[in-house]
Amino acid sequence: MNMERDVKYWYLRNHHLFSQLSSDDVQTLCIISNFRKARKNEDIYFAHDDEKRIYFLKKGTLKIISLDADGNEVTKEVLMQGDIFGEITLDEAGSRTENEFARAASPEVAVCSFTLSNFEQVLQKHPTLAIRYTKQVGWRLKTLENRFSDLVFKDVRTRLVEFLKSFAAQNGSQDGNSLSTQHFLTQQDIAHIIGASRQTVATLINELTEQNLLQYSRQSFTIPNYKAFV
Repeated sequence: MNMERDVKYWYLRNHHLFSQLSSDDVQTLCIISNFRKARKNEDIYFAHDDEKRIYFLKKGTLKIISLDADGNEVTKEVLMQGDIFGEITLDEAGSRTENEFARAASPEVAVCSFTLSNFEQVLQKHPTLAIRYTKQVGWRLKTLENRFSDLVFKDVRTRLVEFLKSFAAQNGSQDGNSLSTQHFLTQQDIAHIIGASRQTVATLINELTEQNLLQYSRQSFTIPNYKAFV
């Protein structure tokens, strides 16, 4: 096994979607998959690419960005280790908007990808994996649906608090009731994600900090007591 194949193997082996496959099956995936690393602010996927692929985020944090009518960048999602992106519906015609792309948000990002035809063959060969994949896509779509619902039924402060708490729980470390994490996000990124203005997000972060509910900087934040963070 050469070095690149070895790296692919362990990244795929440790992904929850492929963890139950045999070593031989994972070796086969290494042959048909593409592995890529990226540094912060490097773009690694465009919806208008001729070759449609599905991507698995193995390391780091990504931002899914689209361009609005004026050409401004709008952060739509933040993806973390284990997440999937690209043509997740396996639709060759393309299910995403043409002006959408993925950008590395953390200092280092690693992704594995498959062409749609190759990944469909994998799913056909491994029905259990197909079920796990379907559940993950369903969870992803449900998360997006909940975000749209929150825009209608929850105020901005609640959306901000829930986003920060969820992000810290998925990415950070816990010490008693305290949650701490690096975040790689601007306040404008957060504003786009929760459907608010940057000024509102800045004001709310300052209020939470003054109330000793949050310790926030450009690189990291800490929630001293997540049970009281409401």
